[in-house]
Amino acid sequence: MSAPHRDGTAPHPVPVTVLAGPTAVGKGTVSAAIRARYPQIHVSVSATTRAPRPGEIDGVHYHFVSDEEFTRLVESGQMLEWAVVHGRNKYGTPRAAVEEAVTAGRPVLLEIDLAGARQVRESLPAARFVFLAPPDWDTLVDRLVGRGTEDEQERARRLETARVELAAEPEFDVTIVNDTVDRATDELARLMGVEPERS
Repeated sequence: MSAPHRDGTAPHPVPVTVLAGPTAVGKGTVSAAIRARYPQIHVSVSATTRAPRPGEIDGVHYHFVSDEEFTRLVESGQMLEWAVVHGRNKYGTPRAAVEEAVTAGRPVLLEIDLAGARQVRESLPAARFVFLAPPDWDTLVDRLVGRGTEDEQERARRLETARVELAAEPEFDVTIVNDTVDRATDELARLMGVEPERS
């Protein structure tokens, strides 16, 4: 069963669900599982100025754009939200694809960082805000180190950011603990009004 809202009411389908949480908690993994297993859910593809990691595909994992192109998108009002993450790269949610999916009646998932979630709360207050939490701090550290995509200095910066991000959990409507990807994915889908398929 999906967790109730903090006010005790039962969850109900809303057009847009925002998934955020600390760095390395597995937001990307859970959203990828949603995309693979629940095609009826539209998973928004963020734009970013960072370079692709090994195996990442432009237009699937992210829209990889130049800093100049990102600035143009922001200034022309084409970003639903955007932020500078970890003090260096920009990330944002293109507005058009989200609006098209909502108009088509599809549930929409935005997987974004904390700053982006706060912007969306301002622009889309009817959205549901879900905090993806690690089972515990040590698990989060293990996931970040095990990922092997950051050097030691970058890991230290991200862990410091993660401490701040964890403290923001009370701002969210619902918390899902990412103890296993399958369970967290099914709980999120159910929260969005899509029942997990029985195997």
